[in-house]
This record gives sequence, structure tokens and C-alpha cells, in this order.
Amino acid sequence: MERNYAFLDTAKRGVYFDKKEYDHKPLPVFEEIRDSLPDPKVGAKPEWNECYWYTVKVLFGNTHKPAEGSGYVSNFVDAAFNDDIFLWDTCFMTLFCNLFHKYIPGICSLDNFYCKQFDDGEIPREMVRDTGKDFLLWVNAYDKPLYSYFHNHYGFRGLKQMTDLDYEDMYKPELGREVTPNPYLTLDNLNHPILAMAEWQSYVHTGDLERLHLVWEPLYQYYQAFRYHVRHANGLYVTDWASMDNSPRNQYLGFGVDPTCEMVLFANNLLDMLAALNAQDIHMKDEEERKSCLEKDREETIEAIRKYMWNEEDGFFYDVTFKEEQSGMKTAAAFWALISGVADEEQQKKLAAWLEDEKTFKRPHRVPVLAADEEGYDPMGGYWAGSVWAPMNAMIVLGLEKCGFRGLARDIAVNHLEVLNKVFQDTGTIWENYPPDYLTSGNSDHPDMVGWSGLAPILYYVQYGVGLSTVEGEDYLEWSLNEKYLHGGNIGCDRYWFRGKQADFDAGMTEQGIKITVKTKDEFPLKIRFRNKEYDFEVKGDSEFVCMEDVDGK
Repeated sequence: MERNYAFLDTAKRGVYFDKKEYDHKPLPVFEEIRDSLPDPKVGAKPEWNECYWYTVKVLFGNTHKPAEGSGYVSNFVDAAFNDDIFLWDTCFMTLFCNLFHKYIPGICSLDNFYCKQFDDGEIPREMVRDTGKDFLLWVNAYDKPLYSYFHNHYGFRGLKQMTDLDYEDMYKPELGREVTPNPYLTLDNLNHPILAMAEWQSYVHTGDLERLHLVWEPLYQYYQAFRYHVRHANGLYVTDWASMDNSPRNQYLGFGVDPTCEMVLFANNLLDMLAALNAQDIHMKDEEERKSCLEKDREETIEAIRKYMWNEEDGFFYDVTFKEEQSGMKTAAAFWALISGVADEEQQKKLAAWLEDEKTFKRPHRVPVLAADEEGYDPMGGYWAGSVWAPMNAMIVLGLEKCGFRGLARDIAVNHLEVLNKVFQDTGTIWENYPPDYLTSGNSDHPDMVGWSGLAPILYYVQYGVGLSTVEGEDYLEWSLNEKYLHGGNIGCDRYWFRGKQADFDAGMTEQGIKITVKTKDEFPLKIRFRNKEYDFEVKGDSEFVCMEDVDGK
């Protein structure tokens, strides 16, 4: 059958996104603004600072202006993988770019996906960096119902039209579909709907309400497109390989636990955005009707996930085959049930227990994407057959924090941070992925991956090494002090930027207690956490506090 790409030249794009033209902002030059960037320090770990600045320098080298004729509208950070830009890579990169919000094109990198959105709401997940063209393998050039095209050298996927799935089941009348127009994109392109997660996390750190207003409509239309084209009548979402190229899970998919949970998270994020906008008396089109639909969708999808994917005996969420049978293969995809709110309280505890299990996910380097007791697990990584990947760890850490497992979140983040720093000292670079059972670069062959691998040496260094973070739904800045690091010297961060404010932070032990010094022109609440205690202060310009006495535990 002959492919036809002609429709790409005439399809309406970016109709829901108000930014239409490139603003020609100059790209930041690392050497010129280095002294304006956050400068974290942990006295006990000086090597972390070395790795941090190397990673930041590489990051700035991976920033780009839109090429002439590309149609992109904003400067952007690149995934550092090849000559394409990738949606889910970029979404995870924004999590640490938020720390440099004023100085690097982080969250605005997503503008280049919104401006390429089709008129039915679909957003491509991969496009050519220099031309702005769609990656053609992921385009529905056959004008067929949803299908997946994937290179068959991985063994589990070739050109796959959904012949073993009763595709008409996806269009039952009760789902509100009277016609069945074919999508612009393939199933390969419609995966990992996490744009709203990135936007919401950015808002939590930056407080940029104007951006929420700009992106809500394209996000809502994207949600509707994903729901329309990918949702099955059973309430789950059809999944091909979920960008886990050679994962053994691919032979069973099916319905993936990750995209299905991500759609619950998507609804949550959209509802959170609406609430934040409404709180400032900003209202969106048809918001009450849309809010009701999102809430209904969310509950129905949660119910389907718990019905089909939860295994009570194992205490785990599994992918499901087209025959609605659980795969029985434990992968890190299950932990999307934490951040999305799919898992109830008991399910959360059981999932957290798996992360503490040394036979499966608590390996020397946490957390492998495939459990260590599964067939096909590669202790040296093997790409998606066992490697530790920064984006999956970020999802797990965010989910644990959301569910109240703060200590476990910190342990996993710090383990990841320490391993990346050790390997950096050994190899002089940051890698795409890492082996779970050896503290090396394993069989990864992609260095300078900044890229999403910048999450640990940048974000985790600041959030879990130094301990500074913003908190969703709270107006204070939180500083969680790690006693182990305090005994090795002062910790802090100069030029830490958050919610339009900036301050220098320093903490050190004295005979009177822990002395906190804050240098700033701004005012904000500061919550100190230490030894499971909380201390609340009001910062009003330059400030000093002593937050406890018995620092030696006497």
C-alpha cells in the first residue's frame, strides 16, 4: 500500500495555541551568565558541585533557536539524543530547567509541540529539529484506523495494524462517538500524554499563572484527542511499546499501565490548573462542562485500572493483553499509579514495598525499569531491559512524595545522585541510562546525555542534597536539612530562584544550634525540616535564624 503524506502540508496546525510567531530572543551563553545561575553546595560532597557545573554547561550547549522555516515559535532545550525533538524527553527536562527559569528556554520548549498541534487536538511526540517536519514513521500515511509502526529488529513490533484487537470496540455508542475519523498520527506517536504534568510542575516552582492560561486550551484539546483515538471501551488505553524500545513487556501489550495512569494524571493536572486559574478569577471556555467531563473520565479510568490491572495477591499493577489478561511482568511502569492517584492507600503501601525489595527493584542502583527477577532482565542495563532511566526515577520520586513516602523518595533520589556522580568521576560524562547492578556506565553508549539525565546532578542535588524545594499547594519554601551532610560542613545554595523570588541560603551547625542565613530582597515563608521536626520562619529581607538547640543529639 502506498503511503500518502500530502495531508501534512495542508493540515491546520497550532490553532489552539496563541503564540504564533518566534520572538527572536537571544540564546543564553553559559560563560556570560554562569554567575547568575543557582550555585548549590554540600560541604561533605564537593564532587557534586563539579558534576553539577559540568552538567549545566552541557545543558546550555544543547539549547537552540528555531531554524528558519521550521515553524517553531520558541527557543528550546534539546533531548540530546539525535536530530529530532521529543515530547516526553522534553517534558522531563523541564523539571530541572525550572531552576534556571529566567535564564534558559525550559518550559517554553514545549511551545514547539503546541504550535504543531493538529486541529483535532493530536500533538506529535517526535519532530525533526531543524525542519519542524513530522517524523514520518509516526504519521498515519496509510489513512487507516489506529495502528503502530515500529522497527521489527527489537523482536516484538513490526508494522502492526490492530488486527488482533476488535478496533470497533473503541467506538461503541456509549463512548459518545458517532463517526470514526482516522487519526493524523500512529499509536507510536500518541504515547505518554505528560505535557500537563510538566506544565503543572513548572507552575508549582515558578508560579507563572500566565503560562497556565496560555497552555490550558491546547492541553485540553490534546486530552480529548488522546481519549478519542486511544481509549478502549473497557476504559483502558491501547498501548504499543510506550517508547520502551526493547522491553520484554512489549510482547504482551495490549493496554499499558503507564499511558492509562497518565491519562488520570492528565485529568488531575487539568483540574488543578483550572482551580489555580479560577482562584485568580480567570475562567476558561465551557469550564464547568469540561470540569465535569474530566472528573467523570478520571473516576471511570481509575475504576478500569483497578479492575483489570491490579493484582491483589502480588500487590502490583500489570499491563493487560488485548484479551484482557494481566501480563504478570513487573516493570517500573506500574509506579505511574502513585503520581496519578490511581493507587489507593493500601495499594500505595504495597507498591512502596516493592521499591524496598532487593530481589526486584532495590538494586545497587535504584530503580531498574524491569524487575530483577523477570526473564530478560539485564544486570548491565540492556537499554529498556533493566537499565535505570532518569525519567522513570523522576516519576517514581514525584509519586512517592505525593503519597507521603518522603523518606523513600529521598533515598531513591540520593542513590541515583550518588551513582551518577561516581560514574561521572570515573568517565567524565553523563550517560543516557545506567546499569542497575553495577556502579558504572554499563552498556550505555550515549554520553553527554543532558537530556533528561540532567535530572539527578541538577534537580536532585538541589532538592535532596541541599534540600530546597517548593511544595504543591503551599506558599512556603521548604528546606529539608540532611543531618549526614550537615556534619560534613555547611550546605546551601546561592541564587536559588523560585516563584519570582531569589535568595542565597546557608546552613551550618553551631554550639547554639543550626544557624540559617538567608540573603534576599524578598519576603516569603520558610519551613525548615530536620529530624522529623518542623520550624516555621518568615523571611523578610536578609535574615538569620537558629532552628534548634540539641544539634548533637545530647
